[in-house]
Amino acid sequence: MVASGVPAVPADWWERLAARSIEALVIGVFYYILFIAAWGLLRTVGLLDSFEGRLPGLFAWLVVGSGYAAYDCLAHYRRGRTFGKVIMKIRLAPAPGRALTRADLAKRAALYPGAMVLVGIPGVNLLAGILAFAVGLSILIDRPLQQGIHDKAAGSRVIKEAR
Repeated sequence: MVASGVPAVPADWWERLAARSIEALVIGVFYYILFIAAWGLLRTVGLLDSFEGRLPGLFAWLVVGSGYAAYDCLAHYRRGRTFGKVIMKIRLAPAPGRALTRADLAKRAALYPGAMVLVGIPGVNLLAGILAFAVGLSILIDRPLQQGIHDKAAGSRVIKEAR
């Protein structure tokens, strides 16, 4: 139940996807800024060809991906939602009969979006793609709470804001 006494309604899959997509656009801008800065720095010091030219991208993705996972955990801990969820008017809530702790939110963020840090690592990036697909699929097929794998691990669910 939410504070107004109205039962909590799970957020639709498309609302969750839209919230993550909004965040991905902003995170992508930070990634490219950092990538260009790292590329310029490594080119200046003569290390651009290290790791077949993949070092700037790897560095940028590890920093930005880890930062996004940390932001995800902190935003959910402080306000129960990220800026994408604010725009979509959805929020994170504990599953019935649970309370969310910092450790739960860290576990949730480590599974997704934290595991997406693997996207920047050649050869391992396929695992990240499979995990992202599995998270999305689990949200679609889980009824009635529409929890993703990361939600189940943390004991959380994403609900619509009381309107």
